[in-house]
Amino acid sequence: MTRDYFKIRFRPDPRRSVLWKSLVRYYFTALIAPDYCVLDLGSGYADFINEVKAHRRIAVDRWEELPRYVAPGVEVHVGPVTELGFLANGSVDLAFASNLLEHLSARECETLLGHLHQKLSKRGRLAIIQPNYHYAYREYFDDYTHITVYSHVSLADRLRASGFRVVQCVPRFLPLTLTSRFPVSPFLIWLYLRSPIKPCAKQMFILAEPAR
Repeated sequence: MTRDYFKIRFRPDPRRSVLWKSLVRYYFTALIAPDYCVLDLGSGYADFINEVKAHRRIAVDRWEELPRYVAPGVEVHVGPVTELGFLANGSVDLAFASNLLEHLSARECETLLGHLHQKLSKRGRLAIIQPNYHYAYREYFDDYTHITVYSHVSLADRLRASGFRVVQCVPRFLPLTLTSRFPVSPFLIWLYLRSPIKPCAKQMFILAEPAR
C-alpha cells in the first residue's frame, strides 16, 4: 500500500524541493541549533531533513525506497514511526512530522506521542505541519489514506492529553497542496510566511514540548 501511495498520491515533484528548502531556510532554521539531533517522522522523499543543518539527522518512514532519497549524513530507519526503540531516551532535540498524523489511527498517534515524550531531550520540541480539518474539510478525505481528523483545536488538545504543552499554534500556515494556483518560488514562500493574510492556507503548524 505504501508503494502504491507514492505512485498515486505522492509522486515526485521538483516544486516540493523548492518548498522545503525555503521553509527550512526561512522558518525552521530558527528552531534548530547546530548541535541538535533532528528526527523527521514520515520523511517521504526526505525533502525536509535533507535541508536541515544539525549535528545528527534521522529520517524514519515505512517506505522502502526512502534510502534512495536521503542526503549523505542522514541516518535512515525504514519502519513504522511508532517503533522508535532504536533511539535513546532524551536524545532528540526536534521531532518533526509533516502530513503524518492524519494517516495514523488514534491509537497509533497515542503510541507515537508516548514514545516522543521519552525520546525528546530537556530542550526537545515537536513540530507538526498538518491539514487543518476546520479549513480543509472539503478535501480532507480526497486522500484515501486519511483516517483520522484533526483541527487546530483537537490536535492541540490531543497533545495536551498526551503530556505536551503547546508552545505555538498557527491554524492557517500553508496551502493544502502544491497544486494550488500559487506559484512556488523562494521569494513568494518567504513573502507568504511573513504575510498576515494567508490565501488558501488550510494546513496548520503546531509547536509543542513535553510538559514538565
